[in-house]
Amino acid sequence: MAGGGLVDGGPGKRAHLYEHKFTAYFAFTCIVGALGGSLFGYDLGVSGGVTSMDDFLKEFFPDVYKKKNAHLNETDYCKYDNQVLTLFTSSLYFSALVMTFFASYLTREKGRKASIIVGALSFLLGAILNAAAQNIPMLIIGRVFLGGGIGFGNQAVPLYLSEMAPASSRGAVNQLFQFTTCAGILIANLVNYFTNKIHPHGWRISLGLAGIPALMMLLGGIFCAETPNSLVEQGRLDEARKVLEKVRGTKNIEAEFEDLKDASELAQAVKSPFKILLKRKYRPQLIIGALGIPAFQQLTGNNSILFYAPVIFQSLGFGANASLFSSFITNGALLVATVISMFLVDKFGRRKFFLEAGFEMICCMIITAVVLAVEFGHGKELSKGISTLLVIVIFLFVLAYGRSWGPLGWLVPSELFPLEIRSAAQSIVVCVNMIFTALVAQLFLLSLCHLKYGIFLLFGCLIVVMSCFVFFLLPETKQVPIEEIYLLFENHWFWKNIIREGKDQEKGKLYLNTAEVAE
Repeated sequence: MAGGGLVDGGPGKRAHLYEHKFTAYFAFTCIVGALGGSLFGYDLGVSGGVTSMDDFLKEFFPDVYKKKNAHLNETDYCKYDNQVLTLFTSSLYFSALVMTFFASYLTREKGRKASIIVGALSFLLGAILNAAAQNIPMLIIGRVFLGGGIGFGNQAVPLYLSEMAPASSRGAVNQLFQFTTCAGILIANLVNYFTNKIHPHGWRISLGLAGIPALMMLLGGIFCAETPNSLVEQGRLDEARKVLEKVRGTKNIEAEFEDLKDASELAQAVKSPFKILLKRKYRPQLIIGALGIPAFQQLTGNNSILFYAPVIFQSLGFGANASLFSSFITNGALLVATVISMFLVDKFGRRKFFLEAGFEMICCMIITAVVLAVEFGHGKELSKGISTLLVIVIFLFVLAYGRSWGPLGWLVPSELFPLEIRSAAQSIVVCVNMIFTALVAQLFLLSLCHLKYGIFLLFGCLIVVMSCFVFFLLPETKQVPIEEIYLLFENHWFWKNIIREGKDQEKGKLYLNTAEVAE
């Protein structure tokens, strides 16, 4: 129903002539480029762990510490409901959504590498400030710089990977971003598990170690090549040809190179990409790629679980170390799921992963809500059996998310946009993603306190909505060259009529302008 074939003609018609071979140079550029995900992942993993550490709470949030320890062994939805504490987490994402618009300009004018380097420097500074923080304002300022790093990195890295990859393996290559994100989360949980035993400054070590992935990303940004697409867009054609030959492992790159030049000519004609993105011909990309998927990725509820996994498990009655260890196991599921997706997404496609995993996630949310409604929040410890069941269900939920909305939430938007709007559209992707990340981060513990188990039913209903969105509106993009994706929408059962109306309107305006000139 939601599929669509390719038609002959137009930009990208040479795709059947593209050639490529696997090379060590291609592997190196993609692996180093993907390190940008480790910044996002490490912060996702480390924030929740640090906000559950007693030493951190005693120094900056003593009221939360007292509330937490007043009923240490009791279950309580509201133990961590403190808006200043959640601002520590969400301030990063508010910063990222602002900085992504600056990243858009830099990515378009100076290339993907420039944004990667700026993002790494900003994140490194934020890590230093957080590790040395003496008060809450210093903590928040550090988080703002970390947010700048994520804003620049998340804007540039998915584009970098999608543009470097050949169509046949674009899904797997792009998911290196999600893989390093998951690896960062897992490493952060392991770090928190050990630093929680180092008193009284273990939390400083956790926050300061964020500088390591930032330094790796900085070195990668310096030594890796710019993408051929970006080089052509900047008019550096000879350099673009050399890079394309190196990453494709062949001299026979004329067909792909000509398509890149054609796409670049269209891009150069666009002076206001944000304004152009609003045209009807780009309506599918705007609604699906720039707005729908990045918002829905956060509304699955998964990042809330990752942010606050240690906090959630402590609220469920687990001990401090047990909660960190449980969240470490849960994030191991995320890493395993990403590897599964990397190897299979280009074989089975994006839509099947979205829909199959969506069904599993709905079931997990319903089970979690039912268990909590019956067993949780009565001022008593959860039984060992119920606690184990909740960990298993959350594990299965993360396993489903990790092979669907997690990696595909970045992959699909990055491959939908034609070159002329790609940088601007990716900024909107990051902006929307960060808005919803920040809102969910800021409101999750408040909602958990007031809605109780109902918060998980709410997420379940939202997953139903987003699964329907994918089923009816998203065409399959597997193994389609990135400069041919637009043809899928021109043949889609729903989008083709909207695009046709847009083109008819443009032709009408062009005819009127021509007539006026003739008069």
